[in-house]
Order: sequence, then structure tokens, then C-alpha cells
Amino acid sequence: MNTKLSVNVNKIALLRNSRGGNVPNVIQFAKDCERYGADGITVHPRPDERHITRDDVYALKEVVTTEFNIEGYPSEDFIRMVLDVKPTQCTLVPDAPDQLTSDHGWDTLKHEDFLRDVIRELQKNGIRVSLFIDPIRALLEGALKTETDRIEFYTGPYAHDYSLNREEAVKSFALAAQWCDELQLGVNAGHDLSLQNLRYFREQLPNLMEVSIGHALVNDCLYLGLQNVVSMYKRELGTL
Repeated sequence: MNTKLSVNVNKIALLRNSRGGNVPNVIQFAKDCERYGADGITVHPRPDERHITRDDVYALKEVVTTEFNIEGYPSEDFIRMVLDVKPTQCTLVPDAPDQLTSDHGWDTLKHEDFLRDVIRELQKNGIRVSLFIDPIRALLEGALKTETDRIEFYTGPYAHDYSLNREEAVKSFALAAQWCDELQLGVNAGHDLSLQNLRYFREQLPNLMEVSIGHALVNDCLYLGLQNVVSMYKRELGTL
């Protein structure tokens, strides 16, 4: 299976917002990512608009020609925006409004009914849905009951432990990916994946459909250049 690379452009928006104006240009950055080979663009607008704004979401919808993925907590405002924009995919995360970054997945057992209702509304409008989740069998079985299309593994623990013992770091994710095959759940992944740990993760999860990468990729761009970095990530995924 070819694993797709979706570039998260939040950090570009954060840099822009630190000075005001439109430098760097988030829209142009996204267009260039696609031109250099990215398979999709991801945004995670937050209520305080500290990086991606609602205006960015609507503007990107007009220019993204690959897959557009909007991440966020399914508040009423967020869902209204997603239904209006109709991205390829909506990734639902259990973040609090003031959370710095996503750091855990859904409790799909506790929130099953809530998630099922949201997912059905999104799917009814032709939007693929992915649930941010930890690699735990009971939570994956809970995800199946919500009727989600895919799950996205929260890979922060893998990235943290990779340099200590990569075999142990990936073990729970590889096993959970096998469970996803049994449950017929599509598998995405994201958070702290980088040029250092991406290839091994992809090799251990042969059914990995998509990765969403932003922070590490933008950091690499500062040293190596955007076109080169997108190509380097594609090579780590074995698709270039």
C-alpha cells in the first residue's frame, strides 16, 4: 500500500500570525507543497485562531487540488464550518479549547453515542471521517461502533521512545494496525513523525494509508528547503 503524505500547515500560519500581515503566505505554501509532491494538506483550526484561521480554511478549500483534511474538536461551530467547506476528510480530536497540541486519543467507549452522531452527519455530506486514537484494542472496537471510516494513531509515544528502543516503541502500533485490518478500519497516523522515525514506522504498518506531518517537516524546511524536504519525506514513505 502506498502511504500518502499530508502536510500540516499550522506552523506556517503560526509564524505568519507572529508578525501580522501575510508572510509567510499559508496559501502559497500549501500550493507549493502539492506542486512538490505532497498528497494532501492538513489544517487544525483552534477556537483562538492562534495559527490557522477560519478564513484560511475557506481560502485553502479554493486552491487545494489533492486531499484536504480538517482536524479539530467537533464543537457546533467546527462542524458547521466543516459541513460548509466539505473537505475530503475530517479528523476528529478530543482536544480542550486551550490545549497546546493534541496529546491523546478519544475514549470511544465513553463518547460512542456522541461520536456516532457527528460521524453520520459528516458522512452524509460526503466527508470521510477519521478518529484520533491510542493503539488500544477496546478503543478500536469502540471506534468501529461509531462507524468511522478510519482511525488516526496518536504517535507521540512512538516518537518519544524511538531512540531508546524502536522495536518496543512501535510494537503496540503494529499490533493495533493488525486489529484494524480485522475490524476493517482504515489506518492513518500523526504526531511527532519525522525523517528520523517515519520509515521504520511505515515499514512496520503495511496497511498505513496516510500520515499527517507538520511540525517536524516545517522545521526541516528551515534547514533543507521545502521542495527537497517534501521529496525526502516521500522517499521515507517509499513513494518516490
